[in-house]
Amino acid sequence: MMTAQAMTPRKDAGIRFDAVGKFFGTHKVLDGITLDVPKAMTTCLIGPSGSGKSTLLRCANLLERPQEGAIFVDGTEITDSKVDLDKLRTRIGMVFQHFNLFSHLSVMDNVTLALRKVHGMKRDEAEAVAFRELEAVGLKGFERRRPSALSGGQQQRVAIARALAMKPEVMLFDEATSALDPELVKGILEVMRDLARSGITMLVVTHEMRFAREVAGQVVFMDQGKIVEQGSPDRMFDAPESPRLRYFLDQVL
Repeated sequence: MMTAQAMTPRKDAGIRFDAVGKFFGTHKVLDGITLDVPKAMTTCLIGPSGSGKSTLLRCANLLERPQEGAIFVDGTEITDSKVDLDKLRTRIGMVFQHFNLFSHLSVMDNVTLALRKVHGMKRDEAEAVAFRELEAVGLKGFERRRPSALSGGQQQRVAIARALAMKPEVMLFDEATSALDPELVKGILEVMRDLARSGITMLVVTHEMRFAREVAGQVVFMDQGKIVEQGSPDRMFDAPESPRLRYFLDQVL
């Protein structure tokens, strides 16, 4: 589905979490997380609700700022107080559970807004990029529609196209299919599979175990704010070492 022309990921991205801690009030939601997200690979975060997966993901572009530790993207410490947040977020695309589209704007304007406002592109140049990315996610011909005229799966495709239009080095997906009806999930997962095959660095929070097994290069199991176990998909799903992961997989598979 993704075209070679549409997909031009950069290969120099990777994320490192170094002893990251995050509190909400007195509750420690991330407890000393150290994790390497390899370049040009998909890393899937799995685990029960409330385990800290989404918080860790949101720390990767400082939507949540950790109180402890440091985070690096391509060797640059993004938790440094001097970091340019606007510039940082052009390097990291994020797709949320609930789409976060502007309801009063057309699909085209949703995709081109950041290109014009952040990158300073002229409208015709931004629209050329948007046409390409919308076609890549299967939405050619939907450019002038409003989000309210689209299905949930189509809205999520718009959100993916919007993120890809910025040509990010890293893509973050926060349970991108969990708000969709079951029949719409397959299409979004296929878009994500195509994106993973393109070689972009991806960090994905997901409850879709089959997707994690088929697409991830690394699977990370979290519980109670900690990494309990991590490894290749085959080892994690076929030979889990921790009782907690074995119990989790027994419940979800």
